[in-house]
Amino acid sequence: MKILSLSICLLTLAAPMAMAQTNHSTMDHSNMVMSDEKMEGAVHTKAVVNSIGDGTVNVSHEPIPEIGWPAMTMDMPLTADAVVDGVAEGDEIVLMLIKGDDGMYVVSAMMPE
Repeated sequence: MKILSLSICLLTLAAPMAMAQTNHSTMDHSNMVMSDEKMEGAVHTKAVVNSIGDGTVNVSHEPIPEIGWPAMTMDMPLTADAVVDGVAEGDEIVLMLIKGDDGMYVVSAMMPE
């Protein structure tokens, strides 16, 4: 099950990078490798992007029962290596959240739905 979950997460992360490549993106993706440790605890949910700022994103997301969150609109920090290619304000997305060392969840990827 652990290998299956990891494989699904890796495939989910590969899609936006492939899309960016077909859009002739100039962003270097070589530094976007996530550790197995971070991927293992990842949580996914559907959301709408309200705004994207410097290092943060405001989203309205569905309930996230895995971590006990109800549906809400909130500002969330982006990891330094967050995958956000091809995502714009108003887009329906899938969020990948990971728990930081401080116990707070951060956005590590946003993929168009």
